[in-house]
Amino acid sequence: MAKPRLSMRKIKEVLRLKYHCSLSKREIAHCQISRSTVANYLWRAKQAGVGWPLPQDLTDQELEHRLFPHQAGLPLQTKALPDFEYIHRELKAHKKFNLTLDLLWREYKEQYPEGYQYSRFCDLYQDFKKKLDYCMRQDHRGGEKVFVDYGEGMTLVDPKTRKPITTQLFVAVWGASNYTYCEAPSLPI
Repeated sequence: MAKPRLSMRKIKEVLRLKYHCSLSKREIAHCQISRSTVANYLWRAKQAGVGWPLPQDLTDQELEHRLFPHQAGLPLQTKALPDFEYIHRELKAHKKFNLTLDLLWREYKEQYPEGYQYSRFCDLYQDFKKKLDYCMRQDHRGGEKVFVDYGEGMTLVDPKTRKPITTQLFVAVWGASNYTYCEAPSLPI
């Protein structure tokens, strides 16, 4: 049996406190639940004809279906999702022609008039872009390039004199093989 997505225990407790204990919404809200949520649960129970005590044979799934009929099953996809891979490819391919997300949204709306409005379309596209795996692949021929960096290193302590020794760090990496050479020569103080 599937586990209900909503906390039926909280909803049942709200109904019990309201109808059995005659508490106000404000008093119920002191049980770590917001007043607007309490009001929402009570309104939904009234609309569904659910009172207190609940029938013994009423399961959590049935209660959820009565109070939240559109949420009880799997979420229904009412609007067509845009093809974000196509949109992303088009934006990259036609960057120099000033292709915009607005133009692609208009194309989407022509195909799906009941589709998402522009702001939601943009939000969904931004969510899609966050999931992309970006990487920058660079190919280097053997012996062609070496990458070098030189800068501040660490401050070491001479074990005999206990004086600090300032070092600088030199690093070189071959582009093709990623073999690394590193040296930290000490400088006179």
